[in-house]
Amino acid sequence: MGRAAAMNADADRILCEELFDALRTATFDGVGITRDAYGPGESLALDIVERAARAAGLATERDAGANLVATLPGTEPALPFIACGSHLDSVPQGGNFDGGAGVVAGLAILAGFLREGFRPRRTLKLYGLRGEESAYFARAYVGSSALFGQLTAADLASRHAVTGRSLADCMRDVGADVDRIGHGEALLDPATVAAWLELHIEQGPVLVARDLPLGIVTGIRGNVRHRVVECIGEAGHSGAVPRWLRRDAVFATAELITHLDRHWRTLLERGRDLVVTSGIVGTDPAEHAIARIPGMVRFSFEARSQNVETLEAFYDLFLSECEGIGEERGVTFKLERRIESAPATMDPTWIERLRGAARSLGLPDETIPSGAGHDAAVFAGAGVPSAMVFVRNENGSHNPQEAMTLDDFLAGVSVMRAAIAEAAQ
Repeated sequence: MGRAAAMNADADRILCEELFDALRTATFDGVGITRDAYGPGESLALDIVERAARAAGLATERDAGANLVATLPGTEPALPFIACGSHLDSVPQGGNFDGGAGVVAGLAILAGFLREGFRPRRTLKLYGLRGEESAYFARAYVGSSALFGQLTAADLASRHAVTGRSLADCMRDVGADVDRIGHGEALLDPATVAAWLELHIEQGPVLVARDLPLGIVTGIRGNVRHRVVECIGEAGHSGAVPRWLRRDAVFATAELITHLDRHWRTLLERGRDLVVTSGIVGTDPAEHAIARIPGMVRFSFEARSQNVETLEAFYDLFLSECEGIGEERGVTFKLERRIESAPATMDPTWIERLRGAARSLGLPDETIPSGAGHDAAVFAGAGVPSAMVFVRNENGSHNPQEAMTLDDFLAGVSVMRAAIAEAAQ
């Protein structure tokens, strides 16, 4: 490595370390990281990144969706621009790298180009997106969906899981143009975007198991979910009601989940891509008791797959099981509105460009599918050629124990930088 390259690598390391430290310090909740979508934690994170972008010499603004945009102008600004970035919100008590790593990576790339005196033909833009996580409003990809006019009235009416305030009110609080968004107006013309690039920690164990620092993403699973399903039965005395007269909501829910697990296993044996989760299950703590037959259970339902037909087939099985178990056990399953995200395929040209960049840097060029959802799926669905780099991360994600090393992260930054430089000049 030459002296200039070594100096740039050192500058990258210092910038990224300082940003990760600043984000962690500002949004630490005593256990993990909490950057609530369209709330104080997320806004703090955007402010931190914006100050760093301005200090690096980049122009910044907040778009009509209240997303952060930092710009490195190209010599031919009429050309469609290349965008990179990720989200800055987190789940409650999450980790510091989920989403934030992609924003820090994009800033490091643009700041590095400025430092090196590289003048791209195409304008380059960094996006710090809001509201990617579904933990607060059940709707994922809020910030990126707003860009392409994809938020519905029902989405905007969704209530915050803790405060109960509507998404529309929370977006308005941080400066989003809710009137335009509510009318389904696209805030960004996809024809003006040449590509979307996103670095993200892997949120599963594959890269760790394969001992690989990074991977090139081929596709992203879509999902179908219900934030709340209610199983409504009939409460009663645990000792006085025999089995044949019971309408027990817990046993009915348990039977439903067990049946779904059997269907899942069968589909996997047939080679289908599918994961199924019920991440929230509970009786009402205000009335449940050891001697009371539960009359109501609330739970969540989610299925994910890279194949739309598989998702719909499994969802039909879910509805069928709700009906059959309901009749057999004398309960009713009441479903809150269905929320869905389509699967996405990453752009083959950009996949090969990223793989070539990795090889040229002496890094592995393995491909990997994404089980988790990402904003890249929204850009791809809008017709923008999209690609992702995963960085190795131990201990999973959506928890405070995320463990990405800075060396692995900087390897991913180097691959993205090389690919973007090739496409932008």
